[in-house]
Amino acid sequence: MSPNPAYTTKDGLERMRLELAELKIKKREVAERINKAKELGDLSENAEYQDAKEEMAFVEGHLLELEDYINHAVIIERKTGDTVTVGSTVAVKSETREKTYTIVGANEADPLAGRISNETPLAAALLGKRVGETVEVTVPSGKTVYTIVSIQ
Repeated sequence: MSPNPAYTTKDGLERMRLELAELKIKKREVAERINKAKELGDLSENAEYQDAKEEMAFVEGHLLELEDYINHAVIIERKTGDTVTVGSTVAVKSETREKTYTIVGANEADPLAGRISNETPLAAALLGKRVGETVEVTVPSGKTVYTIVSIQ
């Protein structure tokens, strides 16, 4: 599906592996539901069968996504250095505020907790930059200029 690396922490990868194992069990359970619903007769008017088929499609789709992500996983370590990389914690300031972000893979992003995906416009602009450099990012309200205050 995706040849791009899927950045994640060791903990994040472990959570995905556990979820994958749980989904495989769920897939077997849904398959059993489908078989039982088939035994009830006319499938065209069998709500249980239709519901189970829809759930199976969702489970199989999510299984494929997780397997793809795990297969392309690149473990990120918390890094310190003079340039911003995936795994860095970066303090930035704009004209109106100062904020700290940790750049993580898309699967572990939690903007409210300050964890932004490396695929976001802000993170993409910060990658490879050093303390004191500025980046301009287009946001819904227009363009914002950020200055890198520190990198941890």
